[in-house]
Amino acid sequence: MTTTSIRRGVIIVLSSLLLLLLLPSASSSFRVDVIRRPTPTPSSATPAFREAPAFRNGDDCPASLRVDVAMTLDANYLRGTMAAVLSMLQHTSCPESVTFHFLAARPELDVLAAIRAAFPYLDFRVYRFDSARVRGRISRSIRHALDQPLNYARIYLAHILPADVRRVIYLDSDVIVVDDIRRLWQVDLEGRVVAAPEYCHANFTKYFTDNFWADRELAGTFRGRRPCYFNTGVMVMEVELWRAGGYTEMVEQWMGVQKQRRIYQLGSLPPFLLVLAGKIKAVDHRWNQHGLGGDNLEGKCRSLHPGPISLLHWSGKGKPWLRLDSRKPCAVDYLWAPYDLYRSSSPALEG
Repeated sequence: MTTTSIRRGVIIVLSSLLLLLLLPSASSSFRVDVIRRPTPTPSSATPAFREAPAFRNGDDCPASLRVDVAMTLDANYLRGTMAAVLSMLQHTSCPESVTFHFLAARPELDVLAAIRAAFPYLDFRVYRFDSARVRGRISRSIRHALDQPLNYARIYLAHILPADVRRVIYLDSDVIVVDDIRRLWQVDLEGRVVAAPEYCHANFTKYFTDNFWADRELAGTFRGRRPCYFNTGVMVMEVELWRAGGYTEMVEQWMGVQKQRRIYQLGSLPPFLLVLAGKIKAVDHRWNQHGLGGDNLEGKCRSLHPGPISLLHWSGKGKPWLRLDSRKPCAVDYLWAPYDLYRSSSPALEG
């Protein structure tokens, strides 16, 4: 047997052992809907994280309670995802009642192993998002990160999540929740398909091109409703209503128009606005203190908006973990730092 054959055999055995370690037990809720040999990645590709404390339910948590939270899972944003999960578990009185649904372009075993190691008791499931569903529909936007297929996965939530998920909170990976997530979960949607903070003071016209507003038929899309900007990085979605109402198909139709007419510049947000602006259930602004990452071009520092805060959102180009690592943080980034589980970070959570 040659040295090359021995090496190949060792690699196959090690890969098989790693897969067996990651396979769920009968009581685990972890699930991947495809099984394939993962693309080899360097061991240094995924950062190492500290183990989070074990959080337990309070006495007032009903046995039937389940809060479903959906997020995308990307190795490039894993540090943000870890911090977001920790913040939710830390601030809710029913952490064991929160189920996380992660959408990934492919099952990366090192990423899944990092989540299991950091959160041994976490109730989570993983679903593969087929990037081919949107690759031909995406138009180039003002920032490359907004053009990634996984950024559009939220459009397909209702067609990916299992039937037992009837309501879901969708969150971006650059958020920190500093309130009980149950309060957002329990909002009354009053028959609407989506609930989110609305910002009616924002200049709504800037989200679409002059060509859009110059076309009477296109501009007439908003006739009969009062459209307001809302950020799709924090949404409560009634899954069954979304599916039954054909909202995915409506968003896709506007993406098709964009490919032909160039009616907006900003990623996955504008088609959501075209379909839903003026039709959602507005929730308190405290649930999305957004824009902390600055604008989409320079990512300059921004201050907090006045008022109570339940969720901090680093939407924009600047991400707190990158600015902290570069030793050029903004003041608001220090609000994110205590939730950072990355091993080389300041041990703020270690005893």
